[in-house]
Amino acid sequence: MARLMRFLTVAAVLLLAACQGKEPLHQEQSYVFGTLVDVTVYGESEPRARQAANEVLQEFQRLHNLLHAWQPSELSKLNAAFARGESMAVSTEFVAMLRDAVQLSQQSQGLFNPAIGGLVQLWGFHADEFKTALPDEKQIVALTAANPQMSDIVFNPSRPPIVRGGEVAQASSPDKGRDGVGFEVRSNNKAVQLDLGGYAKGYALDRAAEILRKQGIRNALVNIGGNILALGQHGKRPWRIGIQHPRKPGALATLELRDGEAVGTSGDYQRYFELGGKRYCHLIDPRSGHPVPGVQAATVLTRGPHAGVLSDVLSKPLFIAGTDGWRAAAMQMNLPEAMLVDAQGSIHLTAGLQKRLEFSDKNSRLLVE
Repeated sequence: MARLMRFLTVAAVLLLAACQGKEPLHQEQSYVFGTLVDVTVYGESEPRARQAANEVLQEFQRLHNLLHAWQPSELSKLNAAFARGESMAVSTEFVAMLRDAVQLSQQSQGLFNPAIGGLVQLWGFHADEFKTALPDEKQIVALTAANPQMSDIVFNPSRPPIVRGGEVAQASSPDKGRDGVGFEVRSNNKAVQLDLGGYAKGYALDRAAEILRKQGIRNALVNIGGNILALGQHGKRPWRIGIQHPRKPGALATLELRDGEAVGTSGDYQRYFELGGKRYCHLIDPRSGHPVPGVQAATVLTRGPHAGVLSDVLSKPLFIAGTDGWRAAAMQMNLPEAMLVDAQGSIHLTAGLQKRLEFSDKNSRLLVE
């Protein structure tokens, strides 16, 4: 429901603008990555816009099928191989994602750590509907002590194909134009279980931008459950979007998103349960093995050729670092435009992002750091 509310915040802004005149604005929607997604194209004929948007949505479904953490997928097969201490042949595209995630994990000093999928599963968040229950503390301690890291993953080219049990392990070729040559991937730590939920939506945004540009689409807005990337403009002005309030319906603030920029938010209102008056969210601190307390949301604004991935990934280290460490984490990752909402609703933000935001509540407590 929280993701739906955040989606509707953005959609309402767009629809309001569309209702003010018969603009050439075309939208296609779907449900992928466990959330509503929206592709909006401006300034194109309806057939051309629909074709481009549908190609983007098809790509999203392909990536969803490739990277799903708890349903049969390339990712789940790799996790099973890691748990057995075996290698597996995967595509060069998948390897590129993993290597990118390794680098970003190192840059965040381990706060972004997709290798802790076992902990995410232990807390019950590897399910469409999760239970209101606490895991066994001994299991949390054991998994945390195993210290799964992205640096535990080893990559080797797999030529010729790997043969197991008389069968060839085929490397997938998930996208036209990508080299089908596979890589043999293994982990030095059996506790490594990948969960790319904090990476996949951003990667999908970058792929969407690539597809739209190849189609000659200059002006578009792509929204994956609140992770949003802009191309061009909405007519004569930039795209205006809303950032969901973590505790109320509607927007905490609005923002004009410029060409090539992306915004991403991590929040404790996306996937969580409450027990004994305490909220437990899906964002797990790899250092403690427990959901992060004391933070409602963290938002980052990014730009450049990998704006999508960065918008998805870099909000996580800020969220996990919390009120005491978010600013240092932002500086470590060269993020001049970032914001964190603490448990009391106070808004900590950089001066760079403050200049870009228009807050819905003029009495919001802003702490510029």
